[in-house]
Amino acid sequence: VQLQASGGGLVQAGGSLRLSCAASGTTLRGNKVSGWYRQDPGKQRELVARITAGSMTSYADSVKGRFTISRNIAKNTVDLQMNSLKPDDTAVYYCNTYTHGRDFWGQGTQVTVSS
Repeated sequence: VQLQASGGGLVQAGGSLRLSCAASGTTLRGNKVSGWYRQDPGKQRELVARITAGSMTSYADSVKGRFTISRNIAKNTVDLQMNSLKPDDTAVYYCNTYTHGRDFWGQGTQVTVSS
């Protein structure tokens, strides 16, 4: 199983970015849960959003109403639409999926929001 994250970059506060995580070796639609996490240097990795096999979604309180997680079945991706970005959203974002009894992680993509 391999996950390839893309879509990070530099954006001004209030702007938008869309992250995409492409999977190979697994079908995301069938996995128990997939999601996006983020990590600042010196801090623990935290859950941003996740989506279950039944398409139930959940979000960190800090991103509710601004971020939307979704799956693209045709492309076998899990995407994160991020709107109204804030400087506090600056972090490395990692995609994740749980299958075969363990977690798999993508390589991370940097999101930087300038004030």
